[in-house]
Amino acid sequence: MAQDFSPTVYLLASRRNWTIYTGVTSNLLARVAQHREGVVAGFTRKHGIKLLVWFEIHENMESAILREKRVKRWERAWKLEVLEAGNPQWRDLAEDFGFPPLE
Repeated sequence: MAQDFSPTVYLLASRRNWTIYTGVTSNLLARVAQHREGVVAGFTRKHGIKLLVWFEIHENMESAILREKRVKRWERAWKLEVLEAGNPQWRDLAEDFGFPPLE
């Protein structure tokens, strides 16, 4: 289980094979809650992107930010390959942390 205050790069999706968002945070659980509740105006709220489908924990924020920038430049096919290697069903990983299933 990810610690609450670990630098983390993450991918969210609106649904399988649809819109993907890449982000970085120092508090994955709080950030996932913000996305799910739509409290921050912007791309994820506009497109209904709420499913946590992949994440990667880093030792420090500097390396997490560097990785996020790299992942954002990846071709979509590369993102899908990494995502599906660890989560082939595009399951909402937030449920593993106690979040209720999305409808």
